[in-house]
Amino acid sequence: MLVKLFGAAVQGIDATIVTIEVNCSRGIKFYLVGLPDSAVKESHERIVSALQVNGYKFPTRQIVVNMAPADIRKEGASYDLPLAIGILAANETISAEHLADYLIIGELSLDGGLQPIKGALPIAIAARQQGFKGIILPQQNASEAAVVNNLDVYGVENITEVINFLNGDCNLQPTIVHTREEFYKHQSTFPFDFAEVKGQENVKRALEVAAAGGHNVLLIGAPGSGKSMMAKRLPSILPPLSLGESLETTKIHSVAGKLKKGASLIATRPFRSPHHTISQVAMVGGGATPQPGEISLAHNGVLFLDELPEFSRSVLEVLRQPLEDHRITISRAKYTLEYPANFQLIASMNPCPCGYYNHPTRPCVCSPGQVQRYLNKISGPLLDRIDIQVEIVPVPFEEISKSTPGESSAAIRQRVIRARQIQAQRFADQPGIYSNAQMTPGLLHRYAQPDAAGLELLGNAMHRLNLSARAYDRILKVSRTIADLEGSAAIRPEHLAEASAPATFTGKTGPDKVRPSPLKQIANRYQPDSSVQARG
Repeated sequence: MLVKLFGAAVQGIDATIVTIEVNCSRGIKFYLVGLPDSAVKESHERIVSALQVNGYKFPTRQIVVNMAPADIRKEGASYDLPLAIGILAANETISAEHLADYLIIGELSLDGGLQPIKGALPIAIAARQQGFKGIILPQQNASEAAVVNNLDVYGVENITEVINFLNGDCNLQPTIVHTREEFYKHQSTFPFDFAEVKGQENVKRALEVAAAGGHNVLLIGAPGSGKSMMAKRLPSILPPLSLGESLETTKIHSVAGKLKKGASLIATRPFRSPHHTISQVAMVGGGATPQPGEISLAHNGVLFLDELPEFSRSVLEVLRQPLEDHRITISRAKYTLEYPANFQLIASMNPCPCGYYNHPTRPCVCSPGQVQRYLNKISGPLLDRIDIQVEIVPVPFEEISKSTPGESSAAIRQRVIRARQIQAQRFADQPGIYSNAQMTPGLLHRYAQPDAAGLELLGNAMHRLNLSARAYDRILKVSRTIADLEGSAAIRPEHLAEASAPATFTGKTGPDKVRPSPLKQIANRYQPDSSVQARG
């Protein structure tokens, strides 16, 4: 008897429906075709054991299994359950009447129990798009798949439950998740808050501007000055995820197998902090079995690179294209995949190898050659993609000992949300543009054109600091964000002054406040012939 049932293969962050055809005829051999990998081929042994333990006999007949489309590689053990059900149905052990109504997926244990799978959410989305009545999958993945509406999601713990359900001997209850209720319930749950931070008002201001405009930030400071502490609190002031963003983020984490047991939608923006020993493949994704990398796991959230110069040069250079295009294309001989990578980069570093350049109490002991080699680990093109550089100085004892809490993340977040709402209205007719950091040169000319006084200040900054054209665009983007935070339709000179003086970010205005970035100040210190530029 020939039967057809349906599984799914995950490619990138999307799923493709796989038609599983099983034919039973006279003979004794077992054939599995359709480009299966080793894990799929090994399913035969798991299926035999699972059926025997649960009182069913593996058919002693010739069985041919085809998995179509044959040009897509079938990977992993998630085809165990549909293959087992298909073999029993082809042998007329169970009814095949309702097989076409359900997408079946799951990994079998030797005792017939079901193990969780990766990519349950994109598989459920594909099942709904193809018009299936429901999906049968492991109980551990039921909450994740139940996010998809207009689809019956049946979580099962054992193959016997699936057999009895298809035979009509029992009724499974579909898993129901109140998506919006669960989503909005956990949107404001953060482990860290800016109220816990003592002092560092200039850094808080810089991070507020970065959050409001989606800008990348480089934090430069001595060891123990609070770089990691400030970066970990950035997600608490970012605008809340929309349902669409949450769904896309959850899909990525589902494919990577990063969702916790019983999890549904990711309600808060992800924060990823890879170690500096990370490889190129782990950062961008790919591998023999393609997986999303750290830049995709940080999609719609924050990618924090602590001790930036310690990262491999090749790892840092692969960030250049995703920072511009907000997606990464992985091309290999056997496959080409595209993962989203719209993240906000927060990097931190010491100002020099010893870490104590410009420290109020400890002297720097680095030689000029050591400092130059240290700074040269970060390429100019990568620095050009970082909109804001801010210096962090150690907090004095008087500030640390204060008992009064600082401004809370909730208060800062409200200002950020208002600024983002202004940007949403501004770019409503621009597909793919959601924040000031994403503005093209044409949009900059349209929405970020300063007046005559602003142009004069900006011209002085360009000449005195020898800034590039990309730096000019960066200053306009940041100043546009500062104006949005103040609710100003026009960019005023004080906005440009603050944007072009990232060394302190105090908000003080005036041409005399335009100074080089912290990295330029450090580099200029060890180049005596550049003393004029350093004074600028």
